[in-house]
Amino acid sequence: MKRWAGPLAALLATAVAAHALALHFAPAVIMDRAMTALAARGVALHAFTTPQRVTPQTQTVVRSSPDLYYALCRYDLGDAGARLSVRMGAWPDYQSLAFFDARTDNFATLRGTGRQIAVRLLPPGSAPQAGAIVSPSAKGVILIRRLAPTAERFAAASEAGKADACTLEPVSG
Repeated sequence: MKRWAGPLAALLATAVAAHALALHFAPAVIMDRAMTALAARGVALHAFTTPQRVTPQTQTVVRSSPDLYYALCRYDLGDAGARLSVRMGAWPDYQSLAFFDARTDNFATLRGTGRQIAVRLLPPGSAPQAGAIVSPSAKGVILIRRLAPTAERFAAASEAGKADACTLEPVSG
C-alpha cells in the first residue's frame, strides 16, 4: 500500500488543482462566449437591444421565461474615463435592471416597479459616487426584465422600452 501512496497523492493533488483552475477560469470563458454570441445575435454595444418575445422557437437561453420582456446592453468601459449612462423607463408591473460582469457575476440589481431608474456605471477602480455603480470588470452585460405574460403586455413593455437607454459617455480631462 505504501507503494501507491505517492501516486495517489499526486493524482489527488492534480484533481484538486484542475478543479480549482476550472472554477477560476470557467466564468470568464463562459461570459466571453456569451458576449460573442450576443454580438452575433445583434445585441448592440452601449445600447439596449429590443427583444423578441420568448417562444420555443426564439429561446436561445436555457430557462428564459416566456412571461418576461428582456432587453440587453453589452458594455465595454475599457477606454480611460469612460462611463455608461443607464436608464430604465417606468413600468407599472415588476421590472428590474441587472448588471453582470465579465465573470458572469450579478454585481448589482435595481428594482423599479412603477418608476424610472437612472444610474451611471463606472469602470473598475473608480471612486464611488452618488447615483453610480462601479463595475468590477471593464466588460459586461446589463439586463432589463419586465413582467409581460401576454402578447398585449409584451407590446406594452416594448413601448415602455423606448425610454430605456444605455449610452457611453466619454469623460474629458
